[in-house]
Amino acid sequence: MNLGLESETLEFKKSTSEINAGVISLASMLNKHGEGTLYFGVKNNGDVIGQKDLNENTLRDVSQKIAEGINPQIIPTISLELIGDKMVIKVYAKGNNIPYSAFGKYYSRSFDEDKQLSVDMLRALINRDGEPDFIVDKVSSNQDLTFKMLKGLYLINNITINDKFEDNLGLRTSDGKYNLMANMLADKNDLSIKVVTFAGTDKTVMLKRTDYGGKCLLLSVDNVLEYMESINETKVSHENFQREDVKYFDFNCFKEAWINACVHTRWTEEIPPAVYIFDDRIEIVSNGGLPSALTIEDFFEGISKPVNKKLLKIFNDLEYTDQTGHGIPLIVEKYGKEAFYISEHTIIVKIPIDKTLLEEIQSNNEDLNEIEEKILLYLKSNPKYTICDLADLSKFSKSYINKVIKSLKNKKYIERVGADKNGYWKILK
Repeated sequence: MNLGLESETLEFKKSTSEINAGVISLASMLNKHGEGTLYFGVKNNGDVIGQKDLNENTLRDVSQKIAEGINPQIIPTISLELIGDKMVIKVYAKGNNIPYSAFGKYYSRSFDEDKQLSVDMLRALINRDGEPDFIVDKVSSNQDLTFKMLKGLYLINNITINDKFEDNLGLRTSDGKYNLMANMLADKNDLSIKVVTFAGTDKTVMLKRTDYGGKCLLLSVDNVLEYMESINETKVSHENFQREDVKYFDFNCFKEAWINACVHTRWTEEIPPAVYIFDDRIEIVSNGGLPSALTIEDFFEGISKPVNKKLLKIFNDLEYTDQTGHGIPLIVEKYGKEAFYISEHTIIVKIPIDKTLLEEIQSNNEDLNEIEEKILLYLKSNPKYTICDLADLSKFSKSYINKVIKSLKNKKYIERVGADKNGYWKILK
């Protein structure tokens, strides 16, 4: 007889000799889901082997060990159960007096494992509606901050600001000092927001690394989106006698994954999200794993338990995000749950690249070097880009961009239409 697999609410132990580990699992399940079932006499793989050496004191001993180990105390249901021809001990507990400790330590369930909680995670567990706003409570090491960019974004979105702008957004701690979120949203900061391109399908050879940080996080988010959209080349398909533009990756999925990473990463650990580009995929990496109050099932359903509540509100105010929770389901619908790698400390979203299309794009521009291809892609994405725009996007000097533009014109890829100020670039091929 087999009882199936262990889960976030079900744990198997071969015998009561593993009682301490069983008590930890019980407390862990209570902290995560408010209930849990523990069997003694069942292997980890679900095979029923029966509890050996049962006597009149066995159930009493189990009850006493649970009473000694779990705090605050619970009153579990403990019973003998005959499965096939094997006798097992079943323990079921339910409780909402979270957090529960086991032998003085706190744990929470992650898949079929019991993870000991850090101080921050324990605080988050107490707050079942989501994680405490640590980036609001933590004082910034830099107190010389300005917010012209952030204020400008609010004004562009027709949102009135006043003298209490900083307090209204939660940019200061309770004692009036700028907090970590303020540093992230300031005009200048020490954030590093990287997009790294590798040759091949691993990190052995790095082709390019661009840092879009050092400024207001929202502008860094925009810069990454602009760059990724600019390299998302289009192929024209005429299948079924209809014109169809085909991109080599789904930009909407990338956008959702990237903004989610920037909003929900654990910024207190000072490991910013990053984008890695390989030949066959794009990886969006965020730090911190799932919020402790969020299950895997909730995550894939698009249910949000935000790590950074006030930061999320700012993203919502400026329409970077909405509250529909459609981002994760959108990616799952397009690429499946296998697009996500989720561990205790990391979430990675993998967006596949149509390598065949990429090779076709590259083969069409055999007479262009890497920089010329890049500038051409920028111009295809927005023919009104100026020399200054292209210099900002590519991180090259304006004089070098002028040389690249001249080369593209000589090779008959582009031509200028209209004046420098109001004209645009016509793409010839």
